[in-house]
Amino acid sequence: MNPQEARKILAEADLICPAEKSALAVRRVAGEITARLAATNPLLLAVMGGAVVFAGQLLPQLAFPLDFDYLHVSRYGDATAGGRLSWVVEPRSDVAGRVVLVVDDILDEGVTLAEIRKRLLAQGAAEVLTAVFADKNLGRAKPIVPDFIGIELPNRYVFGFGMDIRGAWRNLPAVYAVKDM
Repeated sequence: MNPQEARKILAEADLICPAEKSALAVRRVAGEITARLAATNPLLLAVMGGAVVFAGQLLPQLAFPLDFDYLHVSRYGDATAGGRLSWVVEPRSDVAGRVVLVVDDILDEGVTLAEIRKRLLAQGAAEVLTAVFADKNLGRAKPIVPDFIGIELPNRYVFGFGMDIRGAWRNLPAVYAVKDM
């Protein structure tokens, strides 16, 4: 997508979650995670590339010892609908016997996060907890319920705060939704 197309999409989008609300959600989630995990020395795994904004703002607010690594799993690529699960990068850290916190940008259908959790448990993680910045309300059950949720979103195509639209706008501090077609 060229810059003019990206700017047009943003100009026509609906603001769903302002930057201030996003920051408050991260602060609240950090407090919940601290209360639950401060004594465990967890391994925090960020799911690239969407979790980069959430993880980057969350980490400085977790004032306890932890290890950090990342993984890269995708069902989307540059598409707007999920496809086949692709493991791009496995975590370098050994998860065996560890409390693992997986941090992701959004829980949409939940397939990707459920598969990540299943794989980490199969690799011997003692416990796998999940934190998502956003949980999209699809109006139906999902295969996983996150342990920590920043904000709830309507069932619309959203971007910003780590979530992209055809590769653009992950860097926005707020969340926007594409106009309903």
